[in-house]
Amino acid sequence: MQLKEGDTAPDFELDDTNGRKVKLSSLKGKTTILYFYPKDDTPGCTTEACSFRDDIAQFKKKQAVVLGISRDDEDSHQKFTKKFDLNFPLLSDHDSQVSKLYGAYGPKVMYGKAAMGITRMTFVIDQNLRIKKIFPKVNPEGHSKEILALL
Repeated sequence: MQLKEGDTAPDFELDDTNGRKVKLSSLKGKTTILYFYPKDDTPGCTTEACSFRDDIAQFKKKQAVVLGISRDDEDSHQKFTKKFDLNFPLLSDHDSQVSKLYGAYGPKVMYGKAAMGITRMTFVIDQNLRIKKIFPKVNPEGHSKEILALL
């Protein structure tokens, strides 16, 4: 199933950086920025995470919540969060079920090798849990500002 703008966002529950459960449906009433990224503490992923960190006050003013999702475990997320002083939750999709549900998992080429993994993709989910916008191919540089302009 391929998600499209206007669809209801599939509900999920994942552990955050501190082991707390985050359920998408509990965020009804807020705009949710759900961004999928390949790996903690890698160049593009760090650029993207730090831009969300730097713009978090503007997201909060717009009643928006930012959630990053990768396959990394809680320990990796904690180290990444601490190293770059990230101020929003990272969720652990260790079995890729949520990434697959959202179409953010599939074949890709990394360092010249074909592999399966999370692709860089962002979903803007409105207050009624409908997908407002899908960014299927994300350039980490300036992506946070691109989303703020949409809100």
